[in-house]
Amino acid sequence: MPGIRTAVVGAAIAGSMLAGGVIGAAVSGGSAIVANAATSATPSPGSSTPSGGSPSTSQGKFTPNETAAHEATESAAREAQENAGQVPTVP
Repeated sequence: MPGIRTAVVGAAIAGSMLAGGVIGAAVSGGSAIVANAATSATPSPGSSTPSGGSPSTSQGKFTPNETAAHEATESAAREAQENAGQVPTVP
């Protein structure tokens, strides 16, 4: 009987760990996977940017706000991220 009880307790622990992993993945929405997929996408060889030099927002790419009023209030770190084509993470 002690072997069966140990197996039942082990199965309960394994089941709760599996359920916790599924719930955690559902709560986070798989954001790490989605973010990685979005940043690793490469444009196709035949694609081009519209006239004006910046990528279209319909392609899902970040387009920085380059208005004079916005530029006057942003930090150098934020401007560097925008210039690198990254979504700013600093104020």
